[in-house]
Amino acid sequence: MRNDTKNIIVELTFDFSIEIIKFSEELRKLQKYEMSSQIFRSGTSIGANIREAQNAESKADFIHKFKIAAKEADEVEYWLLLCEKSGFYPNPEKKLFSELEAIIKVISKIISSSKRR
Repeated sequence: MRNDTKNIIVELTFDFSIEIIKFSEELRKLQKYEMSSQIFRSGTSIGANIREAQNAESKADFIHKFKIAAKEADEVEYWLLLCEKSGFYPNPEKKLFSELEAIIKVISKIISSSKRR
């Protein structure tokens, strides 16, 4: 059963997903559909996997879900960097990159500390 106490990583990834949705919609308005879809899927998947990990069936399942979230975080960083560097897309706000960096650090720490237990 899910524990509904305050959970920093759940909150961080939920808030990040909201920002990703906003940026995806900005891309969609510019008819940049493919990039919008890639960013939307990988960016919101981070939080979805973190949320799913809250109901993990085992420690291994918990770690696995967090590893998937880490991969999705790397993927969305890739798409955001493409937007930033290509010149064909609007630049993502620096806030997106700083939020993503914080999420990646927390996910890494949770994975490493979970493995030690």
